[in-house]
Amino acid sequence: MSVLLDFINAEGQERRASFPKFAAGDTINVHVKIREGNKERIQQFQGVVIQRRNPSTNGETFTVRKISNQIGTERIFPLLSPNIDKIELIRRGQVRRARLFYLRGLSGKAARIKERRREVVKEVAA
Repeated sequence: MSVLLDFINAEGQERRASFPKFAAGDTINVHVKIREGNKERIQQFQGVVIQRRNPSTNGETFTVRKISNQIGTERIFPLLSPNIDKIELIRRGQVRRARLFYLRGLSGKAARIKERRREVVKEVAA
């Protein structure tokens, strides 16, 4: 039994490594496989990550929120789902919370998230 669990965990770690590292506040583009009848296509869902649940486990999920035609839409994705083709990191957000449920009550400019600046490492000349 434990050999099977080790195999599943190793497979999950390998798949997780293929995705970029992202956190709450980041804007991502999720490419999802949609099956309609016997056809399959890829649909993109771009929005802000408002939470990640059960990080570093095989049951990890993340919630993405987007605004479309002034209507907020949220979608929960299992990270290791075979329906997720790829995840692209669009921009990193600077937030001070792990769960951004307060965005549900905001709209327009108030719902914007500040972009995280890159850290510049200065080398000291010897």
